[in-house]
Amino acid sequence: MDIDIKQSGSICSLKVKGPLKAGPSVQDFDHTVTSALQGGHICIVLNLEAMPVLDSSGIGAIVNALRQAKKVGGDVKLVNPSSFAEKTFRMVGILSLFSVYDNEDDAIAACG
Repeated sequence: MDIDIKQSGSICSLKVKGPLKAGPSVQDFDHTVTSALQGGHICIVLNLEAMPVLDSSGIGAIVNALRQAKKVGGDVKLVNPSSFAEKTFRMVGILSLFSVYDNEDDAIAACG
């Protein structure tokens, strides 16, 4: 898994590329989110179009990112989740926790 990071003001855009599964990929994701929040980037925009699959640890990491962001007055926005990710989020009942956008620009605008 690889993460493209773009930071601007209070916004941090993360494009997750590859599977988000237990082990190094979830650890890297957690570290990236924590660093962004500590750096004052409290609105996390997660672009999930290039994340083909995730497991329960990946789901936990994304929910934890939302919990951490809310704690500091921020939020997590999802952009274009893969069909697998969207179905999985729906199945475990967490899709409703997030605002979901078709593109990064709309998600960033919603952070304002």
